[in-house]
Amino acid sequence: MPITPATATHSSSDGTADAILLELVDENGVTIGTEEKLAAHQPPGLLHRAFSVFLFDERGRLLLQRRALDKYHSPGVWSNTCCGHPYPGEAPFAAAARRTFEELGVSPSLLAEAGTVRYNHPDPASGLVEQEYNHLFVGLVQSPPRPNAGEVGDTAFVTPAELAERHASDTFSSWFMTVLDAARPAVRELTGPSAGW
Repeated sequence: MPITPATATHSSSDGTADAILLELVDENGVTIGTEEKLAAHQPPGLLHRAFSVFLFDERGRLLLQRRALDKYHSPGVWSNTCCGHPYPGEAPFAAAARRTFEELGVSPSLLAEAGTVRYNHPDPASGLVEQEYNHLFVGLVQSPPRPNAGEVGDTAFVTPAELAERHASDTFSSWFMTVLDAARPAVRELTGPSAGW
């Protein structure tokens, strides 16, 4: 499957490039239209469909990624395992599995829905706005990540204590704690009480 970075375009059958479109939604997550990706993130931001993935290893550690330095939005910051946007008409579950493989070179051995969360997070560094209706997924990963350098600068598996230490000293995406907190019930169910999430 082709890699689809944030600012990529797709070639249509007539050889012209099509911009990446996001699915615009209302406050209930109902599709109301589409918009070009960068335009949807310009202030004040247009509410659009997104997804966030949290993968854990057999020890209950969360796989984090540091976003590549050349990303146009939130470059070089730590974030959850994978996040992105479904193409218009693409199921969020399918998009989550697709982008996890494209960015990290792994396919989850288990991937389950973990609810949705709606948020509005400006990114001070870029001036862009994350106005998202986000579908959450939790799962397990059993093979080592093979990150795509154009998307991912680094990866790390962390325990809750290690995450707290890293979060206090490193820069994380503006949406990270919002999506993690929303996914926590499903994370606890997946990893069990001994993991400490």
